[in-house]
Amino acid sequence: MTASPNRISGAGRVVERAGGSLTPPHYPLWPLANTGVVALGRPFPGLPSPPVRSSAERRELLKGVYEEARGCVRCPLHHTRTTVVFGNGNANADLMFIGEAPGANEDRMGLPFVGQAGKLLDKLLAEIGMERNDVFVANTLKCRPPDNRDPHPNEIEACQEYLRRQVDLIEPTVICTLGNFSTKLLRADSTGISRLHGRAEIRVIGPRAVRLYPLYHPAAALYTSSTLEALRMDFHRIPELLALGPPEQPRAFEEPIPELDELLVEIQGPAGAGEAEPAAQLGLF
Repeated sequence: MTASPNRISGAGRVVERAGGSLTPPHYPLWPLANTGVVALGRPFPGLPSPPVRSSAERRELLKGVYEEARGCVRCPLHHTRTTVVFGNGNANADLMFIGEAPGANEDRMGLPFVGQAGKLLDKLLAEIGMERNDVFVANTLKCRPPDNRDPHPNEIEACQEYLRRQVDLIEPTVICTLGNFSTKLLRADSTGISRLHGRAEIRVIGPRAVRLYPLYHPAAALYTSSTLEALRMDFHRIPELLALGPPEQPRAFEEPIPELDELLVEIQGPAGAGEAEPAAQLGLF
C-alpha cells in the first residue's frame, strides 16, 4: 500500500506538510434503504484529493468548527440539550473514535465518553499503551437525544456536516466506529456491528481514505462478558492497524464531473447564540 504524499510516518507519529486549501468541500448524504439511516459520502469519480494542512492550521480550523457547533439550532435537539458535545482529544491524532450520541453525563459535562463506558474506553486504551490525549473522540450527534433514545434520521442529517469536517481536519489514519449508528453512517451500508466488528477496511470518507475499524460500543460491553472479550480482542489490533500507516489517497481529477452537483447536499441552518460551555472540550486540541 502506497502512503499518501501528504503525510509522512515517523517515530510512531505523522507529520503534515503545510499549504493547500482551507475550505472543506461538501459531500452527499446517502439514504440507506429501509433503515432510516443516512450515510456520509461514498467514493465516486471526481472527488478532489485531500487538502494539505499544517498541524497549526488544522487546530485553528477545528476550533472554528467547534464555535459553529456550540450554537447550532439545525435540529430540534437544541431545545432539550444542556451542552453541545463537540468531541475532544488531539487534533493531530492518527486514531479517531466515533460513537453514537452523548448521554446524560456527557450532556452535563460537555465531554464525550465520561461515564462508565468512558472509563472502559480509557482502560482499553491503556492496555495498548495509549491515553485520551493521544486520540480524538466524537459522536455522530453532538447533542443528547431525550431519554437516550436512538438518533432520528433528520438529526443525523443535520449533524453530519460537523462530523465530516472533524474527519476532514483531523485527518486520522484509523477511525474506530463504536456501535451500529456510527458504523452504518461511515460505511454507507446497513450491515450491523455484530457482523462487522474487528474487520478493518479502507473506506473513503469525504475526500480522505482511512482504515475504518468497526468495534462494539463500550456501553454494550459493560453488560455482556462475551461482548467485552470481543471488544478487548478487537481493540488489541489497533496498534497493528496504525503501524500500516495511512492508505493511498484518492487521486484528483482534472476535469469536474457535471453530475457531481446533483449529488451534493448542503445542510444549512440559522446560527444560534451559543450557551457557555466547558473549555475542556478544547483542552486537548
